[in-house]
This record gives sequence, structure tokens and C-alpha cells, in this order.
Amino acid sequence: MYVAVAALSVPEENREAYEKAAAFMADWSMDHGAIEVMEAWELDVPNGKTTDFRKAVKAPEGEKIVTGWVIWPDKATFDKANEAMMRGEGFENHEAGDMPFDGSRLIYGGFEPILTRGRKDHG
Repeated sequence: MYVAVAALSVPEENREAYEKAAAFMADWSMDHGAIEVMEAWELDVPNGKTTDFRKAVKAPEGEKIVTGWVIWPDKATFDKANEAMMRGEGFENHEAGDMPFDGSRLIYGGFEPILTRGRKDHG
């Protein structure tokens, strides 16, 4: 299993546009082998003394923190999907436009799980 994790900040007024873009990318990821996609909008993100999510993404006032992950069966599947994305595969009919967030402040990485527990459906 391979987990791609991201954190970013989105201007509050861009939430709808972000959700639309996230839905497109979630569908794209699932079509390219992802097992699960999760995006979460800030509800309770406290300010820390030394560091916190806002400091990590240099979020200015008026932006909300978004975090999420894409779970892939393995890194090879992720790499293949990433190569397809770099070629623009699956984006041919996607309406191009401005991203609803500042991509230069996005933080992301890939991880190999060292511990997992089962998930219960809560709704």
C-alpha cells in the first residue's frame, strides 16, 4: 500500500471551485487505480506555538486548511498514474482554468503505512 498525502490552504470563497476540482481529481485517481480518496475541509485547526497546519502551508487570513490522501495499492500503481497525469491523460475534456488555491504552498508526500486499523462506516 502507498499513501499520497497533501495539505494546502484554500480561500474560503473558493470552496465550491475547490470541491469541483477535488471531485474531478478523485474520479481521475480512482480511474487510474486508487483504492480510496479523502479530502477534508478545516473545521477545527488550532494555531500552534511552534508549528501548525497554517504555518506549514503559509496560509494567510481568510484561507481554510484542506488535507487529504489517496490510497494506492502500491507505489508502482501511483507511479504509473503520475506518469499518465504528466502526459495529460484523462484531462483532454477537462475545462482548464485557474486553480482555486496557491499550488506553490501545497505540501505533499508519499508514505508506506507502518500501522493500520480497520475502518467502520460511520454514515
